[in-house]
Amino acid sequence: MLGKLKSVVKTIKKEIEVYQLVLKDKRTPGLAKWLLGIAVGYLLMPFDIIPDFIPVAGQIDDVIIVGGLVFIALKMIPKEVMEEARNKVSDN
Repeated sequence: MLGKLKSVVKTIKKEIEVYQLVLKDKRTPGLAKWLLGIAVGYLLMPFDIIPDFIPVAGQIDDVIIVGGLVFIALKMIPKEVMEEARNKVSDN
């Protein structure tokens, strides 16, 4: 169990590094950068559209909104940019 958790944390750290490189790349569309920024901002907001104290729905809205924004943003980013970023992170 602990090994699996460490693996997930390591994967998340690598993905964050990839997204940082992608955001710095000039070939990344501005709208994709905005959508990723909105996703991060939504996660950091002190309030939610659906409050978290409402069972299940309160947590699912975060997953749907943030996940949807990230998914759409990643679809806009050219594949070459993503591949280069992933290669740089895996080389480190």
